[in-house]
Amino acid sequence: MPVPARLPSWAWVTGLTVGAIAAVTVLGVQADRGSHPTAGSAKPSSTASAQPTPTPSAPAKVPDGSGTGRRVVYSLGEKRVWLVDASEATRRTFTVWPGSVSPDPGSYTVSSRNAATTGSDGVQIEHILYFAAQDGVSVAFSNAVDGSSPPPAASGGKTGGVRMKKADGTALWAFGTVGTTVTVVK
Repeated sequence: MPVPARLPSWAWVTGLTVGAIAAVTVLGVQADRGSHPTAGSAKPSSTASAQPTPTPSAPAKVPDGSGTGRRVVYSLGEKRVWLVDASEATRRTFTVWPGSVSPDPGSYTVSSRNAATTGSDGVQIEHILYFAAQDGVSVAFSNAVDGSSPPPAASGGKTGGVRMKKADGTALWAFGTVGTTVTVVK
């Protein structure tokens, strides 16, 4: 019976490194699919109005009368946003959690962007796109840095944040450059 050849030490190190990388990759994918954090201090209220509508099996249709061309469409009644490209195709749609102050229906533009800050409710937020002002309050899209998606906490104050899930905030940040049209509908 032949004696197996002894592997050089570099082959063992290479094998162990490849195995470790594979294990970390598998664990990373599993963690990404796991549960996500929720805000402990700013939980959604138990009223149905604070909860987003469930995601339908088919993408929701862009509301009639929301304009044409490349734009962000925000429906106050549906608590939903659509990212519509120049060919009128919906690139993404998602539910949102509005603050206590909402803009009037109409056409606006993204006036400024801020990568990260603290919201008026004390939550660390990112991907902030300012597009309107109402009753002296700036209205902006954003998402919580920690990945939680509560509505902006009212605590008696006026809040103009329109919160969304982290992945939706990232997509809106990439889509909504300064000057992008934001159409608000009922």
